[in-house]
Amino acid sequence: MRKYMEKTTNPCHVIICNKCGKKIDKKDGLQKEEVFHGEVRWGYFSNKDGETHTFDLCEACYDEWIRSFQIPVEIKEETELL
Repeated sequence: MRKYMEKTTNPCHVIICNKCGKKIDKKDGLQKEEVFHGEVRWGYFSNKDGETHTFDLCEACYDEWIRSFQIPVEIKEETELL
């Protein structure tokens, strides 16, 4: 969940994990940890036609979530980090 200061300027003020409610710390305006941001736009053949769902997960909640998958996520090592 992301909270914004003003709708016109759109700077993200606070990020909160939707699962556990943990507030993601910031220092000098930068996140101190990574989050998973999910967004899905539901279309035809779903019970959510026309809805857009967005959410954020802290790393611990993301790890817990993907452990429940029947087919593991594909993991690729990055050699260059930006």
